[in-house]
Amino acid sequence: MLRLIPASLHRRAYRLAHAVRKVWWRLARPRLNGCAIVASDIEGRLLLVRQSYGTGGWCVPTGGVRRGEDPEAAARRELREETGCEANAMTLLGVEDAVLHGARNRVHVFATRISDQPRPDMREIIEARLFPPHSLPEPLSERTRRRLALWRERS
Repeated sequence: MLRLIPASLHRRAYRLAHAVRKVWWRLARPRLNGCAIVASDIEGRLLLVRQSYGTGGWCVPTGGVRRGEDPEAAARRELREETGCEANAMTLLGVEDAVLHGARNRVHVFATRISDQPRPDMREIIEARLFPPHSLPEPLSERTRRRLALWRERS
């Protein structure tokens, strides 16, 4: 069904939905549950993505944990949906508690290895690439830098 909508229109819808969601979070201040995935390949390169909404900077794949969903299962799902990559063994690096646009956000940060080449959907994710850890693209958010630091501590 979603493939029937042209990708350019879908990207505009994501930007609008993100703007509305930020306002809602500021007003309602909900509790969110999320996941973030620091994925690397056999060569040690890190997978980073750029979303069609938000700041336009590079980040690790992230997403929401659905009601009743296990955070690791959500991380596997989000990685597959955003990049087409399947996760191998997952390691929980840590849990972050932060405020995101007024919402209280608990994020489970995982590390995994991938063997696939990333394939962005060109709707939510407009770019997905592997980078050597010593040569990461800019801009990277402070949140992404913290998650990569967790990965480096455990590597």
